[in-house]
Amino acid sequence: MRSVELFAGAGGLAMGMGRAGFNHAAVIEWNHDSCETFRFNQQNHAHDVEQWPLFEGDARAFDYGTIGGDVMVVSGGPPCQPFSLGGKHRGHMDERDMFPQAVRAVRELQPKAFIFENVKGLLRQTFASYFEYIHLQLSHPELMRKKGEAWERHCGRLERHHTSNKGAASYNVVYRLLNAADHGVPQRRERVFLVGFRSDLGVEWAFPEATYSEEALLRDMWVTGDYWERHRVAKRNRPTIPLKLALRIARLRDDDIFTGLPWRTVRDAIADLPDPEKHPRNGIANHVFNAGARSYPGHTGSPLDEPAKTLKAGDHGVPGGENMLLRPNGSVRYFTAREAARLQTFPDDYIFCGSWTETMRQLGNAVPVRLAEVIAGSVAASLRVKTENLMGLDCNAA
Repeated sequence: MRSVELFAGAGGLAMGMGRAGFNHAAVIEWNHDSCETFRFNQQNHAHDVEQWPLFEGDARAFDYGTIGGDVMVVSGGPPCQPFSLGGKHRGHMDERDMFPQAVRAVRELQPKAFIFENVKGLLRQTFASYFEYIHLQLSHPELMRKKGEAWERHCGRLERHHTSNKGAASYNVVYRLLNAADHGVPQRRERVFLVGFRSDLGVEWAFPEATYSEEALLRDMWVTGDYWERHRVAKRNRPTIPLKLALRIARLRDDDIFTGLPWRTVRDAIADLPDPEKHPRNGIANHVFNAGARSYPGHTGSPLDEPAKTLKAGDHGVPGGENMLLRPNGSVRYFTAREAARLQTFPDDYIFCGSWTETMRQLGNAVPVRLAEVIAGSVAASLRVKTENLMGLDCNAA
C-alpha cells in the first residue's frame, strides 16, 4: 500500500505508517536537522527508514506528479505552531499554517484515505471557525480557493456546496482528540487526529478504542502491587497511597471492573537505562546528561511513576518543566534525548542528529510511533477489507 508523508519531522508518524504496512512513495520534510536524522539512519540501515525516498524542501514546492501510480494514504502533521498553546496562536494568519498544503496533497493525489495530526489547541474556541473550514476543505478538496479569495468567503462557498443537493462529500472525515497514554505510550500527550476515507469506497470506520487506562495503573500499583514487584521496588521504598486517590483505588478492588492494561509510566520506559548523570560514559546513543534543570511554578517535571507530561519542542530552546524527570527525592534533571525517544516510543536503534536543543525539538514535535501505528493499522485494516471485497465483486461479475 503506497503512501505519502508530509511534514515528516522526526519520523514518528511515518514510522508508525510503515509498521502498519504502508510503503512511502515520498517523505517530505523541510527541516535540515530532521532530514539529517533520516539520512543518518538510512546510511546505518535502520530498518524502519532505510527505503524511504526523502525529499528535503518546502511542501509548497513539491510536485506530486513525480510520484506516479496510485497512493493509498496521505499522512502528516502540518506544523502546529499556529494553533499550539505554547505558540503565538495566530492560526490561519500564521505563515506556518500548512493545512492548505495538506488539502492540496489530497486534491492532487486523490488517495483512498488520509491521516492528519495536530495539537489539542486546534480545537480551542478561538479557532472553531477555522477548524470547521479545515474540515470542509478536506471533505471537498476539489472545491479550491480562488485567487485573492478570503478564507471566510471560501468557507461560505464550501458550506453552501456542502448543504446543497449536489454537495455530497468527496471524503468522509472524522476527528477525535486522543490521549497517547490510552494507547500504550508512556506520556500524557493529547493530539487531534483527522481521518478521512474517499466516500465512493463506502468504508465504515471508527477510531480504535483505548486499551490502556489510569485505573488499571492504579490497580497495578495499589491493589495488586504488581507494578512495584515488576520494578523490584522494596516495600519500604514504595510511596504511600495518595490521599486524593484513595476513594478511586477503593473502587478498583472489585475484580469485576475491567480497566484494560495499565498506563505505561516513565519508569516503565527508562528503568533499564543508566543514570546519565552518574554514568556519563554509558555508550548509549543520544543518552547524554545536560545540566541546568530547575523547577518553577507550573513546571515541576514528570514524576517517575506516572506517564510523562507532554514533551514539548519549545520556541526558544528546551522548555524546562515538560522535559524534566522529577525523581522520588524531589530533585529534577532534564530527560536525555534517548529517554525522550523512549517516551515517544522510537526504537533504540533510531539515532537523532543535531544539537541537544535541536534533537529535543524534533522529539517534542513528533507523533509517538506507537500511537501512529495504532491509528494507521486500523485504517490499513479497513482499506484491506474494502479492497478485498471490491476485488471479490469484480471476480464475481467476470
